[in-house]
Parts: sequence; structure tokens; C-alpha cells
Amino acid sequence: MKKLLFAALLPFILLGEAFAFDDINFATGMTQRLFKDFSDQLGVALSYKPVSPAEPYGITGFDIGIEVTAVKLDDEYWKYAIKGGDVPGYALIPKLHVIKGLPFGIDVGAVYSQVPDTNIKCFGGEVKYAFMKGSAVTPAVAVRGTYTQLSGVDQLDFKTYGAEATISKGVGFGVKLTPYAGVGVNRFQSTPKGFASAPVLSGGLGLSEENSTHLKAYAGTRFTITLIAITGEVELNDVTPVYSLKAGLAF
Repeated sequence: MKKLLFAALLPFILLGEAFAFDDINFATGMTQRLFKDFSDQLGVALSYKPVSPAEPYGITGFDIGIEVTAVKLDDEYWKYAIKGGDVPGYALIPKLHVIKGLPFGIDVGAVYSQVPDTNIKCFGGEVKYAFMKGSAVTPAVAVRGTYTQLSGVDQLDFKTYGAEATISKGVGFGVKLTPYAGVGVNRFQSTPKGFASAPVLSGGLGLSEENSTHLKAYAGTRFTITLIAITGEVELNDVTPVYSLKAGLAF
């Protein structure tokens, strides 16, 4: 089991240093237009990723895994947002993701992330309600509400809110494959602080708060062998595609 988990995450572990970047620390040259584009891409990166099917886990169910999200970065505005301005092609965001089943088709989840060698930390949560729990012949259908919060960055207060609907249908027994798909909407709130928000005449950047709303669609598959679960997911939106992989224990 340990070998299977390690093999699933090995490509991301090996590429982690190649995709490493520095602290978020705004520099002269970050205009309001660039800040808006930066905020949209940061929101896509940090917003909650379900990386799990619609079917509920049940009162005894539990899912805990290590997750990695990969997001393409645009050099045009990230170079004014990262200390040193050295922008990799992609950012890898490692996460600890936990989901707990409750009665009545309800699940709750939490995620925590700390990007190595940066000041970027993020935490969030979800509440999911499966109004169709699924059966041998019918799919599971659920709705989900999500929230994430950036921390550790002195110059930025950043939050995301989300709502979505998702459907899944598992096949197999013992070795199980569960494809799923969903659509939703995310709201990003990006508030500059300190040097970033200080007036230009006083030496700051003079940036103002940005709020934006984005639609998304995603699809993924969970592959389960006994208690081991490996899940891959792709999210499409109007900013940049997002790729996620999670490996862990689910029961």
C-alpha cells in the first residue's frame, strides 16, 4: 500500500524543486490591471478542489490523502508578485485533504496547504450534501459549498467562496473505478495590504480590492483498491486549467 501511494505522488515530488517559487511580495510595476489578473489566477490555484466523487462516505466513512495541485503561472503579472521575480512555468501546491462522512448523506472536508520555501499558506473547508446517494444502477448526485483562506502573506488578504453540483457513478467491487464530474461557480476576494495598498504618493502601489466571479467545470476519476484511493482531477475555467492528484486512504 505504501509503495502504491509513493508511486502515485513520485512525479510531483521529483518536479517540486523545478517548479519552486518564492514569497508573494509585490514590487513596483504591479498595476491595478495586473493585480486583477494575478488575483484571478491565484484564486483558481487556491480555490477548493473536491478531488472526490459525489457519493457520500456515510457515518463511518473517512478519506485522508496527500494532494498536489498544478497551475500554470503567467509571467506578465506574477513577476511583480513574487520576490525576485523568478516565475516558474507551473506552481505545485501540496495539500493535506481530509473528508469525514456524517449521517443523512452529508460530508464535511478540510484542506491545508503550505507551499515549501514560500510565505504561502492556505486552509479551507467544504460541506457536501448528496441528495441522491447512488445505488448499483443509479448515480450519486450532490451539492457542495466551499471556502478557502490565504494566510502568511503580509501584503494580501485573499478568500475564495464556491458552490457546485457534482455527479458520480462507481463500478467494480474490491477494485473500484468511480468517474465523476461537476460544474460550479467561485467568488474571489483579493484585498491588498501594507505596501501594496498604500497610496502611490507615500511610496506604495496604491492597489484596490478586486472581486471576481468565475464559472468552472471539472471531471475526475477515483481508483480504489481496498483502502487505497488514488484520484485525478482536471478543472476547466476561464482563467487557466488546473490539475490535481490525490493519494490516500478511503473507507
